[in-house]
Amino acid sequence: MTDDVLHLSRDQVAALLDTHTAIRSQRAAFTALGEGTAELPGKIMHPSGFDDSVVFAYLARLSADTGPVAKIGSVNPGNAAAGLPTIHAVINALDPVTGQLVAVMDGTAVTTLRTAAASAVAFDALATPDSTELGLIGSGTQALAHARSVAQVRDLRAVRIWSPNPDRRARAARLLAAELGIPVKAVGSAEETVSGLPMVAACTLSSTPVVRGEWLAPGCTVVSVGSFEPSRSEVDTDVVRRASAVVVDDPETAAEHAGPVVDALRAGTLTRQDLIPLGEVLTGRREGRTTGRDIVYYNSVGIGVQDAAAAWAVIDAAREQGVGL
Repeated sequence: MTDDVLHLSRDQVAALLDTHTAIRSQRAAFTALGEGTAELPGKIMHPSGFDDSVVFAYLARLSADTGPVAKIGSVNPGNAAAGLPTIHAVINALDPVTGQLVAVMDGTAVTTLRTAAASAVAFDALATPDSTELGLIGSGTQALAHARSVAQVRDLRAVRIWSPNPDRRARAARLLAAELGIPVKAVGSAEETVSGLPMVAACTLSSTPVVRGEWLAPGCTVVSVGSFEPSRSEVDTDVVRRASAVVVDDPETAAEHAGPVVDALRAGTLTRQDLIPLGEVLTGRREGRTTGRDIVYYNSVGIGVQDAAAAWAVIDAAREQGVGL
């Protein structure tokens, strides 16, 4: 390890990876995937036998001029009750030529920001251009980040938000209303959050559906970021059945990890060929939406190239600003 290794805290990462930079990094990540230039080994998601936590490890390389990036961390659902983030992680980045350690940074902030930014890229590619209202399922860190990111790609006029705890959803609504300067309403049910809206983001750790297909209006785009294990399905089978397009971050990863996709493949209601990579939508190889009345479902399980793109965006910004040295 050399003296010029960057060491970046959570606050430093959050300051360096602003929403615009995060979204730009995720466009780069999925475009590279769509063009076949990124390197993406399979990820590890290992449920603990001791509790309800999950340990994960991601490896990826975005490009020839950015080196390999490795992230290791855990998901601890019980943290929410204690007011702690449910995901904690650390990221190491290596030099593209020598393999020497370039940076060690907080992976929790990277994960939060790149996940929401990728959802914004998905909404921008898949939602109808006139989509101006968002329904949020969840009121934690990830849900708040989603609202901020979606506001960068659509002219948001209103947000509805629901989570099981009335105090938390009311607090989240007040915070977002103050930040975004638009009406944000905390509502009493998931159905009320979803019904009639053109964009829905599910940002939970629920193992059972919180979004039902029967609630969806024609033209709705649904994004789920909590269905990252075979045992977790934020949306029910009707969402998948009604969707004109099922878009995923990576088909091979989704077929192994995404609960609703795994279930649909097993039931025969989907085939591997039905899974549309977001990167191929961005590069014009596949269509995600063909009409304004299509229901489109995007299942994100999270992949290493997202972290690689975000981490190198952080490194570049840190070097420019002299942070972390």
